[in-house]
Amino acid sequence: MIVPVLLSGGSGTRLWPLSRKTQPKQLLPMVGERSMLRVTIDRTEGLPDLVPPVLVCNVEHRAMATEDLRRAGHTEARLVLEPLGRNTAPAVAAAALVVEATRGGDTVMLVLPADHVIRDEAEFRATVKRGLAHARSGALVTFGIVPTRAETGYGYIATGEPVVDGHRIDEFVEKPDLPTAEEYVAGGGHLWNSGMFLFTAAAYLEELGAHAPDILAAVREALGPDLTTPELVLDADTFAASPSTSVDYAVMEHTKHGVVIPLDAGWDDVGSWAALHEVSRKDESGNVTVGDVELIDTTNSYVRGESRLVATVGLDRFFVVDTPDAVIVGPLDRSQDVKRVVERLAEAGRSEAASAATGVEPWGRWKRLDASAADVLELVIEPGATAELGRHHEIVVLRGSVSTVAVETRVALEAGDVTAATRPRITNEGDEPAVLVVIDVEGED
Repeated sequence: MIVPVLLSGGSGTRLWPLSRKTQPKQLLPMVGERSMLRVTIDRTEGLPDLVPPVLVCNVEHRAMATEDLRRAGHTEARLVLEPLGRNTAPAVAAAALVVEATRGGDTVMLVLPADHVIRDEAEFRATVKRGLAHARSGALVTFGIVPTRAETGYGYIATGEPVVDGHRIDEFVEKPDLPTAEEYVAGGGHLWNSGMFLFTAAAYLEELGAHAPDILAAVREALGPDLTTPELVLDADTFAASPSTSVDYAVMEHTKHGVVIPLDAGWDDVGSWAALHEVSRKDESGNVTVGDVELIDTTNSYVRGESRLVATVGLDRFFVVDTPDAVIVGPLDRSQDVKRVVERLAEAGRSEAASAATGVEPWGRWKRLDASAADVLELVIEPGATAELGRHHEIVVLRGSVSTVAVETRVALEAGDVTAATRPRITNEGDEPAVLVVIDVEGED
């Protein structure tokens, strides 16, 4: 069996203001109409002996991630919910313990970060198949990307002794300077480090126990005794005790069983606006546009309008990104510095650093209309779904028919009705999405 293990952690700060802590890039449609998580799930279809995936994500992202899994048809997927991020080694450890308990230790795990673009998905699947024999024999396989340029933003893998369809791993190399990267690409003995892996649950746990036992112990305790439930929330205090480190540092740099398989399938790690511009479809002027955009004498740029018309004049190699509550503009070659904006906003206590103006919930979606004096939200509740609100709210029904239950009192509401309720449960009683405006006024938490 092959279990896709989808890693959907991180906040994507270099893709602010679209990507934020509460709504990160992997849960958004960054390229095309599907979210990056959904694209990652769909990419695995066609692999042999495939079983439902294990998703590791932050507990705050449960609603959006669950909706993506539902849309992809993976209602039997298992969720491992992290109370905080501790990098990939603990995340994969949690998934491996769950897979071992539910599928068996000899089950092959295909570990995939949910923020990668791969243009040739057929070649991706063919490359995964080439790694299966190694993984089933106990090797820890990683996929090294055949470089297309002297990239300083990626780590590299130095290839060693040849094996069938790949190489032993000589060493992992940190992000190099430009002359070193150019030397790596010219020499042909280095591959980009993709962060994708293929190994059995037992093989990973054995190597992790040998080289980073403190991580394995902390994760095992944080999961608790019952690993068979569909959703597992890691204990926050125990999980926080785990060292925060990557699979590379914790295991792959130390194991004697590492194998790297070259992957040449149009891969990119979408980590910045420049990277997103690189992987997206461009017009004849080299521009990528999303939304309501008007360009004059603009070339080689990324321009995105999420909430209004965005117009540019005379730009070359710029990114312009508009969202309902924030706009950013800068040269593409400075897109790595976007995270400095996020850091400054966080230091100033600005909510825009981490919180988005829109969101998805199991019952539908919401949009913040005004947060100057009190939270004013537009809710779209799907038919038959129920939204539960805290505090005290005034409720205005714009479209549809709903019922509210507060303090055991049920009230039926139609379009145009207004009411107030404390901690209401609002149910859409109709056949179409209901649209409401709710105002959070003073009340007890």
